[in-house]
Order: sequence, then structure tokens, then C-alpha cells
Amino acid sequence: MTKSTRIIKKYPNRRLYDTEISSYITVDEVRQLVVDGEDFEVRDAKTGEDLTRTVLLQIISEHEEKGQPLFSTKLLSQLIRFYGDSLQGFMGSYLERSMQVFLDQQTQFRSQMNNILGQTPWSVLNDMTERNLELWKQMQSKFIGEAPLKAQPKPGDRKR
Repeated sequence: MTKSTRIIKKYPNRRLYDTEISSYITVDEVRQLVVDGEDFEVRDAKTGEDLTRTVLLQIISEHEEKGQPLFSTKLLSQLIRFYGDSLQGFMGSYLERSMQVFLDQQTQFRSQMNNILGQTPWSVLNDMTERNLELWKQMQSKFIGEAPLKAQPKPGDRKR
């Protein structure tokens, strides 16, 4: 059974209603749907008009204002220059494909790092600690084994 697209209705009072859970949700909860990879559409409650892009742009705008922005002023200016340009249609699909390639490479990189490092950072630290301890023991045994033995005093000998 294929899962249908989740519908979120946007009312004139700017409230968002998630029809799947029969409850009002916030823009942050819509952002979480994006992060979770949920397939959804935001529709105007009266007209049925698709408002998904508008809500997604709102999420981006709000996050750009907080903390470390993703888009530099230069990048935003370059994007704006493509509106009305003959390459405008090409640019959207180009950016979409570029982002997908980036995400695929990121997934591959993370997978390779997990293979290199093992399951968790703690297991890596534990392995390093065990190797270092073994090297330390080897170094101590070599040092002690190579150190010249002092002559041990005999029971009848006195210090002079």
C-alpha cells in the first residue's frame, strides 16, 4: 500500500491544520515534516490553491534570520538575477539535481566514516585506549628489559 500525500490546510487566520492527525500545527512542525522526509502539501482551506512553496519559503526565511545563514547575500543576489532570464527554467532543475548529488555524496561519506570508525565514537575511543595501553605495556617491558641490572647486595655485604 502506498502512502498518500499528507494534506495541511492553511486558513485565513494563518493557522495550519494537519488533516492526517486532525490537529492544528505550527510552522516549526511543518519544518519537522520536511526534516523527516514526509510527503505533504499545504493547501488553502477555501480555494484549494497549493501553498506548499510559500510555506517552505517562509520556513527558509525564518531560519535565515536566525543564527548562521545558509545563503550568503552574494548567492541570493545571483539567484535573483536568474528571475526573468532565459535560463530561469534550467536553473531550478540544475539546483535541484546539484542538491541531490550533494546529499548522495554526504550519505556516502557518512557511510564510509561509519565503516572506518565503527559503530559509535565510544567504540573508537575504546579501541584507541586499548591500543595505547598495549603499546604502553610493550614500551615498559622493553624499557625494563633493557635497563642494566644493578648489583644486588649480598646478605653479608655492608655499605662502605
